[in-house]
Amino acid sequence: MSLKEQLTEVREASAKNIPAEKLSVMLAEVEALKARELEKLAPKVGDVFPAFSLSDQVGNSVTLSEKLSQGPVVLTFYRGGWCPYCNLELRAYQSVLDDITSQGASLLAITPELPDASLSTAEKNALTFSVLSDPNSEFSKTLGLVFTLPDSLKPIYSGFGIEVEAHNGKGAFELPYAATYVIAPSGKIIFADVNADYTQRAEPSEVVESLKQL
Repeated sequence: MSLKEQLTEVREASAKNIPAEKLSVMLAEVEALKARELEKLAPKVGDVFPAFSLSDQVGNSVTLSEKLSQGPVVLTFYRGGWCPYCNLELRAYQSVLDDITSQGASLLAITPELPDASLSTAEKNALTFSVLSDPNSEFSKTLGLVFTLPDSLKPIYSGFGIEVEAHNGKGAFELPYAATYVIAPSGKIIFADVNADYTQRAEPSEVVESLKQL
């Protein structure tokens, strides 16, 4: 089953299980975010992806320049281990990790989760690639990939047992867009998928195909 099909299943199940008044608020906020078109500010195909140095889930420093010296980089941003759509995406990338590495590429995920939380996410999903912590979304903000969780959604998320601050730190309600990039060794972006709708993600098979074009 494709990632798109899995995401659709979760989205349809959620629509049936979430109370109508809460679901309407959630859907309205997604539409409001889409209307802002902030993704137009994010890096695009042909741009050089900005350098970064972030810590992975076990405390190792990972730099983009070092990874690019070894080959292409697949980079995906996720909101947190509390997000079912993110977990599906992470597991989907894990399932094609061999296809990615066979092209000489590295796979990295970036999240605003603190290291302890990102480690839990990696362990829960049996991830064998690096999950990088971006505290307070500082790096993601420079890319134009961040929005602040609206006040209207905070009590809804809490009602679902989702405490964003427990994952990101006190007062840290910034979350990344659903975004995936493929970066050539030169640093240029050859594939970009950025979506304000967190239930929509790039298909890993398309990412692998983009690597094969290098």
